[in-house]
Amino acid sequence: MKKIEAIIRKSKFREVKEALHDVEVNFFSYWDVTGVGNEKIGKVYRGITYSTSDIQRRYLSIVVSDSFLDKTVEAILKSGSTDNIGDGKIFVSDVNEAYRIRTGESGNQSLN
Repeated sequence: MKKIEAIIRKSKFREVKEALHDVEVNFFSYWDVTGVGNEKIGKVYRGITYSTSDIQRRYLSIVVSDSFLDKTVEAILKSGSTDNIGDGKIFVSDVNEAYRIRTGESGNQSLN
């Protein structure tokens, strides 16, 4: 099993969610997060300078079986891209075990 952690633009969340459902990834968790990017220039609005290095993003946490990894990552890459700096990142790590609390099922069966 693999854990996919993706940090995406909040404006692309709906498209990413639909793309994940299209490839049959129907359960994942997400949070609104703030990160720090490479952009150091502030924006001025009505005489007040705002920091643009603090970036509002959405963080997705998805656990899939190994066979779903490629199509899940591809769905995020295609639907989350604007071809601009700041589109986000995807991280993949191994998951040793998973359990469904209600039934006690483990492994890939707990993901269905």
